[in-house]
Amino acid sequence: MNSFAAAQVPIAAYLILAAVLFSIGVAAFLIKRNLITVFMSIELMLNAVNLTFVAFSHMWHQVSGQIFVFFVMVVAAAEAAVGLAIIIAIFRTRQTLNVDQIDLMKS
Repeated sequence: MNSFAAAQVPIAAYLILAAVLFSIGVAAFLIKRNLITVFMSIELMLNAVNLTFVAFSHMWHQVSGQIFVFFVMVVAAAEAAVGLAIIIAIFRTRQTLNVDQIDLMKS
């Protein structure tokens, strides 16, 4: 028997890990008040979904899930660049990153 085949991790472990990461991301998004931690929690949720795409892609021996993950990562990188620029602009004008204190309708 091939030692590599015996050492494979079952798909359920990947799905449980992705569910835990996604749950941590949702909890942080709902609980944290700092804009940067909210932004990081969204990225954590994106990576949890990417993990499920890769796990199912490997299970079904299809490369389409991995290609989809590549495009999600490209969009997430662009979103990170634009999002961080917006966060810096908000901090420069409001002098805070607390979500409760940021009100864009006030000048």
